[in-house]
Amino acid sequence: MGNFTPVIVGVGQIVERLDASDYQGLTAVELAARAVEAAVDDAGADIVSQLDAMTVIRTFPDSVPKAVQPLLAPFGWPENFSGCIADRLKISDAEVNHSGACGNEPQKWVGIYGARIAAGEIRAAVICGAEAIATMRKAKAAGQSWDWTQHSDYPVNDPGMNTDFMTETELQRHGGAVPVSVYPLLEQARRLRLGLSAEDYALQMGEVFAPFTEVAAKNPYAMSRKTLTAADIAIITDNNRMVGDPHPKSVVARDWVNQGAAVVMVSSTLADSLGISEDKRVYLHGYADTLEKVVLDRPDLGVSTAMHSAYDNALAAAGKTIADMSYIDCYSCFPIAVFNALDHYGLPPKGDVPYTLTGGLPYFGGPGNNYSLHGIAEATECARADRGAFALVGANGGYMSKHSVGIYSTEPCAWPENPSSSAQSELDSVESVTLDLEPRGTYTLETYTVIYKGDQQQVAIAIGRDPKTNHRAIGVSPDPEVMKRMSQLELGAAIAISVGQPVNTFVIL
Repeated sequence: MGNFTPVIVGVGQIVERLDASDYQGLTAVELAARAVEAAVDDAGADIVSQLDAMTVIRTFPDSVPKAVQPLLAPFGWPENFSGCIADRLKISDAEVNHSGACGNEPQKWVGIYGARIAAGEIRAAVICGAEAIATMRKAKAAGQSWDWTQHSDYPVNDPGMNTDFMTETELQRHGGAVPVSVYPLLEQARRLRLGLSAEDYALQMGEVFAPFTEVAAKNPYAMSRKTLTAADIAIITDNNRMVGDPHPKSVVARDWVNQGAAVVMVSSTLADSLGISEDKRVYLHGYADTLEKVVLDRPDLGVSTAMHSAYDNALAAAGKTIADMSYIDCYSCFPIAVFNALDHYGLPPKGDVPYTLTGGLPYFGGPGNNYSLHGIAEATECARADRGAFALVGANGGYMSKHSVGIYSTEPCAWPENPSSSAQSELDSVESVTLDLEPRGTYTLETYTVIYKGDQQQVAIAIGRDPKTNHRAIGVSPDPEVMKRMSQLELGAAIAISVGQPVNTFVIL
């Protein structure tokens, strides 16, 4: 094993709950910097002075067009978020990067930095990120006026959000513009394929997520520490309203969070010279990154083959199977993201091994693009406590679009190869579904959702297939009777979709 072998030597997490006795209203910059300080303390060595590179995971306010940013950052925002963190940490000459958007970025950057350390390009790197959305919303609701603008001259590499794949014109034109309207379409596609009733599927979602709440309840960094039963999650109440059918509020990623996390990676040579013990060192045994087709191009809307590929290839690179994993953290922004992994491996909704290490995005919290860095921190702690055991972290971005998976253990290993290039070529070779831009006539129902505003149904979105050509089309209906009937329809039900402006429309036949 070469001296350049990369190892994780420090992890840090921080949470600030609104009801905490020591609540201070920390900014996202402060949370991220404190997470780095905690990670350095965890390593037990002065790594900041040794840093060659740092990547800051892009925040939600930096993941939207500048014109929209004031809606997410009502008190202003640093024009150089990454640079402000570098200044706060007194970093002087390290390369600093601002990541792209989406939840796969933390795991992706572990792979990037690991490869660079293994190649001898750098010796030490840190990945960090944070969100302070709960504090912003609390202050705004209280009518307070704060100033969160900051300036930094620190040079930062910022390649942009890299979210072009999420801007599908036809999907957005028909209401599929945000996760809470797109993920329900993916979820319903799975429900219809399985032939489950709306009630039975709601309970299945509850069954897969109830154990997540138990993990969150024991996690000191979780925003919510309340356990829920499957029925609590499934049943619609005033406090658990429907957001986008079939998703009640209880299964949707929680963005009211104040959380930060950081991971420190160094070469084995540097770890040796700094006197960092083997007890602290965790190795990446396998990793993979893949990109799914855009939503309306996918052969099956309820499946992400790119996620399957990322899991399979990361495990193969590590020489392991899913059964070898003692610890698993599936990305859990919505149930379909977890089900997609479980279905692939034939795992039950509730397994012998919990499918989360944090408690999951709806309960632990969904700190923007940075959630999986908390998963990696937890995987590191689990590996240290159970030496020789293996932990898997699955990270997801977009609409089950980008996937990054890592396999962790204290068992020493050489740096693994990334098999993603060949895996991606295979994914790209699959033929895309043709979309009818001017649909006219009968289609068979493939999936749908009904979007709610408060407790009121607002609009139904339906996607169908032409029974003759197998082309796909999308339409909407604001008709209350149509919206009421949607949950009773089965896969393949006949609908008529008609071209229109500003949107196509549909009726049930």
